[in-house]
Amino acid sequence: MSAFATRIASIWYDGVPVPWWLRALVPVYRGLRALHLAPYRLGLRRAARVAAPVVVVGNLTAGGSGKTPLAIALAENLRLHGFRPGVVSRGYGGSEEGPLLLDDLPDPRRVGDEPCVIRRRAGVEVAVGRDRARAAALLLERGVNVVIADDGLQHVALARDIEICVIDGQRRFGNGLLLPAGPLREPPARLGTIPFRVCNGGAAQAGEVPMRLVGDVAVPVQRTAMTRPLESFAGQRVHAVAAIGNPERFFLALRAHGIEVVPHPFPDHHAFVAGDLAFGDERPVLMTEKDAVKCVAFADARHWCVPVRAELPAPFFDAVIERLRALKAP
Repeated sequence: MSAFATRIASIWYDGVPVPWWLRALVPVYRGLRALHLAPYRLGLRRAARVAAPVVVVGNLTAGGSGKTPLAIALAENLRLHGFRPGVVSRGYGGSEEGPLLLDDLPDPRRVGDEPCVIRRRAGVEVAVGRDRARAAALLLERGVNVVIADDGLQHVALARDIEICVIDGQRRFGNGLLLPAGPLREPPARLGTIPFRVCNGGAAQAGEVPMRLVGDVAVPVQRTAMTRPLESFAGQRVHAVAAIGNPERFFLALRAHGIEVVPHPFPDHHAFVAGDLAFGDERPVLMTEKDAVKCVAFADARHWCVPVRAELPAPFFDAVIERLRALKAP
């Protein structure tokens, strides 16, 4: 990560004093946000509604908190209960304006890394596009009857029926300030309007559903070898690559398996090139699944990805399904 990004992270999460110029920009952010919302609040514009229930998975903070693993787990669970879920995403990090329905071999440079992971892991229809309502319409044409909007909490142009907020249980809301002085996209009071609040790691607070990300296997990026237990790397010194919202979460997870980590954090959604993985030795390189989809073309036998799955209590899924069925009732 750049020195500037590291500095910002320390201000947001490590108690470093907030410079005056960052505080001065908070009213600008608040004003731009209010300007964006004004047409909807005044009735001049209406959120687009699609002909299926929409479940939004998002967060209040900038960066990752575990939204994509939760979206995958939700899609898998809904499918087990007879629904035909599909996922709509902006496709951050990709060049595609959309709307576009992903095929079985999507290009992360075009559609973004997270949609590629969702398509591969959940096996459901995935559509990307700046206009998410139009992208969602593509899903409905393929028989989808529940739309999951990945990272759509602040995207007011798409009407939603259920909101789920994912909270980073380790970093929570940082210094509690709005962007750019802090990590918050919206004030914490917004949580009071969200029926499902999921805490990823750490200690879940009152009213929050605990979620745990489990990664216990390593998969060769080029799929040319057998999957191996992550613990088989215990005692080894490895390079760990993470271009996610909170890279330290990945590094800590590897260390918890007894792996000696040489950390290589990159900015979220970083577009990898071969030189990014040239570390001057032959040690194994472990990376997140989100990063691996962008490294297939130049990976070799040293490169492994560590997929994670989200584990949540069954009553959470039951509650979401109960709400969906109530929406569908005549």
